[in-house]
Amino acid sequence: MDSGNLTRVSEFLLLGLSEDPELQPLLFGLFLCMYMITVLGNLLIILAVSSDSHLHTPMYFFLSNLSLVDICFTSTTIPKMLLNIQTQSKAITYAGCITQMYFFILFAGLDDFLLTVMAYDRFVAICHPLHYMVIMNPRLCGLLVLVSWIISVLNSLMQCLMVLRLSFCTALEIPHFFCDLIQVVQLTCSDTFLNNMVIYFLTVLLGGGPLAGILYSYSKIVSSIQAIPSAQGKYKAFSTCASHLSVVSLFYGTSLGVYLSSAITHNSQSSAIASVMYTVVTPMLNPFIYSLRNKDIKGALKRFFGMVGKQGIIVLGLMKSPLL
Repeated sequence: MDSGNLTRVSEFLLLGLSEDPELQPLLFGLFLCMYMITVLGNLLIILAVSSDSHLHTPMYFFLSNLSLVDICFTSTTIPKMLLNIQTQSKAITYAGCITQMYFFILFAGLDDFLLTVMAYDRFVAICHPLHYMVIMNPRLCGLLVLVSWIISVLNSLMQCLMVLRLSFCTALEIPHFFCDLIQVVQLTCSDTFLNNMVIYFLTVLLGGGPLAGILYSYSKIVSSIQAIPSAQGKYKAFSTCASHLSVVSLFYGTSLGVYLSSAITHNSQSSAIASVMYTVVTPMLNPFIYSLRNKDIKGALKRFFGMVGKQGIIVLGLMKSPLL
């Protein structure tokens, strides 16, 4: 490669979802609304779990961690996209791009691992109900989350360190609304064989491994549910994992859809639009999926807002008191 084609990178250009100026206000409003719904919805889940002692169980502990990760996941990409639209700038610094890439990979991996941990939790609850609280003790729950964080941090760190060794050409346009690892690697003038091998190996290991764990857990869950004699018992057992199964299907379905669309069409713009499903839509829908049919979450939120309302009335009453 001619050294004249190499450049010291100071910034990349994020082309976004569309270069049409007329669509920018629509995209800004749409993504701002989705971001606010995502943050508010997941915060309510965390609030409900932390404020109600009845929800201090392994299942809701993992759910609150998932909600926190989803907030961080969307906050890695959407605010920068909104800022670029508002300022009519496509630039992101080299350091900013690497940082965004690091946290995106980190929280995407955490999403994956937490969904796997939640599948294991449902497996223990349905297949070993009498030993559930013994197996899923606070120490094990904390350890599972900690291990998920450690593996995700190491994976993200390795991926980003592999990018730092690359040299880039003068064409620094990323056809995406965030610094996607694959898109950034494709801009380099260096040999990417090692990078591609690491990317595919870790994707198969850290993506396929958890998926295999989820499938194994649900195969055992289905077998246990089928062994339940009463229809009501089967429905009750299945309802405890229906929300999680919906989220898993949405997460892996959209991720697989993005991969297949990019492999078939080879159109970066189409892949960027498709990636909105798992980067924005899935974290936004998770709180609705877990709360709409969940009486515990809805009850906890009603009690919390009822308590806040009463406290507000008391404060207003004290403020109007003639003694003050």
